Amino acid sequence: MLEHGGRIGEAAARWGIPAADWLDLSTGIAPFPYPVPPVPPACWQRLPEDEDGLDAAAQACYGAASLLPLPGSQAAIMGLPRLRGAGTAAVLTPAYGEYAAAWRAAGHRVAAIAVDGLEAAAATADVVMLGNPNNPDGLRFPRDRLLAAAGTLARRGGWLVVDEAFADAEPEQSLAAIAGGGEAPNLVVLRSLGKFYGLAGARVGFAIAAPALLERLRELVGPWAVANPARWAARHALADAPWQAMQREHLNEAAHRLARLLENAGFGTSAGTALFRYLPTDRAMEIFEALARQGILVRRFAEPAALRFGLPGDEAGWRRLEAALRAVAG
Repeated sequence: MLEHGGRIGEAAARWGIPAADWLDLSTGIAPFPYPVPPVPPACWQRLPEDEDGLDAAAQACYGAASLLPLPGSQAAIMGLPRLRGAGTAAVLTPAYGEYAAAWRAAGHRVAAIAVDGLEAAAATADVVMLGNPNNPDGLRFPRDRLLAAAGTLARRGGWLVVDEAFADAEPEQSLAAIAGGGEAPNLVVLRSLGKFYGLAGARVGFAIAAPALLERLRELVGPWAVANPARWAARHALADAPWQAMQREHLNEAAHRLARLLENAGFGTSAGTALFRYLPTDRAMEIFEALARQGILVRRFAEPAALRFGLPGDEAGWRRLEAALRAVAG
């Protein structure tokens, strides 16, 4: 089983601190979520229907011509490898661990690539998969570079799969509007409501791709994949442009504050997105343990050694983190 953030129960047992007393900064989930309107009783009583307006809201929000709602983008991460015969999948490293695991589990050979290996991978692999912005380091690929890679892959029937789970805060980075179309028929874009909207518990994501590929993925996932209450929440969140604009401003301000806090505490320059900061450091294990002993959970990476900090959700959390970092820095 791969390690993920948010395991407060495990942290509480390991360090003997009650779960309610933890400051969880181990995920990239926005700490100020979309305020979902009350769910009508019919959402609990009826099976989901495609005509409820979710597809239209998502298409308008992402500018996408064709998409498929899914029970989280994880469903696409696991399903897409099963729609191709065994081949080579090139996966950016460091990256979300589920990418390589899913392709390997479906019988594909996985090749880890660095940022400068994109073009070579597109010329030799059957599939290239990466995050843009990338998780955990926030690396961004220019649109032109990704489209060139997609074109190279297309000449050999390959796919470029781009996970845009952290792209909502900077929509100018997105390729959703051209995924699966004439300009990039082999491009697959994944989107999720978990991070930017703070609705990870709803388990709603989307695959944006050519209609024929989406139909195959739909058959694999099966009917009624996204529950009615989750569809209700997603439809409202995706249609609320004023809230999205406010959220972008809020998140960017918080991310800049976090970057300054880390720097002022003596930890140097961090990278990342509007939802997290990524700090490469040889002291990753030491800092992780020291913060955990104070009831603050961050995400630790072993290779390369680094920490990822999510955003505190209130002033008490900010003050607590600042004090803990100063104590750790000595």
